Amino acid sequence: MKKVFKWPKHLKKVPFRFCPGCGHSLIHRLVAEAIEKFSIRDKTIGIAPVGCAVFAYDYFDFDMIEAAHGRPPAIATAMKRVLPDRIIFSYQGDGDLAAIGTAEIIHAANRGENITVFFINNATYGMTGGQMAPTTLINQKTTTSPAGRSLLTTGAPMKVCEMIATIECVSLAVRVSVDSITGVSTTKKMIEKAFSYQMEGKGFSFVEILSPCPTDWGMSPDNALDWMSNEMSSVFKLGVLKDKWKKEL
Repeated sequence: MKKVFKWPKHLKKVPFRFCPGCGHSLIHRLVAEAIEKFSIRDKTIGIAPVGCAVFAYDYFDFDMIEAAHGRPPAIATAMKRVLPDRIIFSYQGDGDLAAIGTAEIIHAANRGENITVFFINNATYGMTGGQMAPTTLINQKTTTSPAGRSLLTTGAPMKVCEMIATIECVSLAVRVSVDSITGVSTTKKMIEKAFSYQMEGKGFSFVEILSPCPTDWGMSPDNALDWMSNEMSSVFKLGVLKDKWKKEL
């Protein structure tokens, strides 16, 4: 019988602690597969912050560093400048990157640092109880916006990828989603492209990935995927917002 499932070489064989239907485990797999494809495991360093992303060091079978909340781009900058032959990436949630870490990500992008950033957008603070995040949709209910997010009092969802795409020194800014088989396939290609740009010295790459959080959204995993496709993707438009090199994989 043909073996359909192959355990990614660079994921540890330990159970994930993520909630059922969470997108982190799937995205971890895609990152690990890209590292295996390019045979860069021995020179890869990943950086994870506070939040659900912090568990990454338990699952990836290569060097991982923890950073203070919002600070992975600063750590990534230091690591890449001290060790320019290494492949450096940050793996950050929306509460981390788009809130406390806004200055860090904007200035790293503006400097055109030759690093790769994976921005996991699930429109909520996942680990700490489902509070409103910068990316929470208008009228979306959270523990700190029980009546739904109000445009009048808390502003609009922050579209980080669009912001990053306006910066001159950015090489790649793309938004993808893991809401479907097609979405997962596209996400895999963009993760690979982002790594390849760093390997070729082409500068700052940013991949925003829409990801489900059924627990904090109060949905079943399948309903969470539908909500992503119908609601989230209507606000956070999928696609390549900037690609300086337009490299086809």
